[in-house]
Amino acid sequence: MAKARARSASRKVKDKWKAKTWYQIQAPSLFDNVVVSETLSDKPENLIGRVTEISMQDLTNDFRKSHIKLFFKIDKVEEGTASTYFKGHALTSDYLRRMIRRRKSRVDGVYDVETKDGAYLRVKPFAITEKRIQNSQKKLIRSVMKETIVKGGKTKTLNEFLKEMLEGRMGSDIYKNCKKYYPVKRVEIHKTEITRLPTIIIEDKKPKKKEETKETEEPEEKTVKKPKTKKETEKKAEPETKKEDVKDKTEVKEKEEKKTKKPVAKKKTTVKKKAKTTTKKKPATKKPKKESK
Repeated sequence: MAKARARSASRKVKDKWKAKTWYQIQAPSLFDNVVVSETLSDKPENLIGRVTEISMQDLTNDFRKSHIKLFFKIDKVEEGTASTYFKGHALTSDYLRRMIRRRKSRVDGVYDVETKDGAYLRVKPFAITEKRIQNSQKKLIRSVMKETIVKGGKTKTLNEFLKEMLEGRMGSDIYKNCKKYYPVKRVEIHKTEITRLPTIIIEDKKPKKKEETKETEEPEEKTVKKPKTKKETEKKAEPETKKEDVKDKTEVKEKEEKKTKKPVAKKKTTVKKKAKTTTKKKPATKKPKKESK
């Protein structure tokens, strides 16, 4: 009987679902560590390496970005939460089909970019023109796309580069630069892949908030003042009285000098006009000659 019971117990299969637990998956710091989804696992070690997919609309609540798919990869598990890093993004297939039409040419490109903090990316942009263009014009557009993407990677960190790309600012820069050679209808970056994570740590130069600084500041130690002796108080009182006597004497001297000084009367400059005297000459009268006797 004992052998039969042992056989029946061995035949029973353990329920694996009961041994598993739920883990919350958090987005990276670029998306404010928002909880993306939940997953099951019997061991936390088995979670490392898993990739989760989510649309950008669910993270930002922006309906205009529902066509962007984001991929996050789990790298750490701590106390029921799994932290991730950004692996890449892609556009949905229906969104790409809407833009591609007949009698229009599509210009694709694949470029490897190195960011300021030492990360490597593979960026895949494409441009759509209003009409069919020649191969020489396509080469010019590809060269413009490469210049703008590589320059943007050298001057920015990984998070800054991804933010500009997902918001569409990088596509608008390529659109403006391509106008010189041929007018482009639309430019999109339809896929990215991160091949190496950043190796250089760059500190943010932004000033911290006042609230954070107040919390970090340590309370200053209160200094206990010793009671002053009679001699110290007398010494301090003497120079103060002397200063007051000197001030009084100087004020009295200044008042006496003001009294003695007479106000200087300003000389009035009066211009005397010379009266023009006109003397009329009297007519000469002839004297009568004396008669000679």
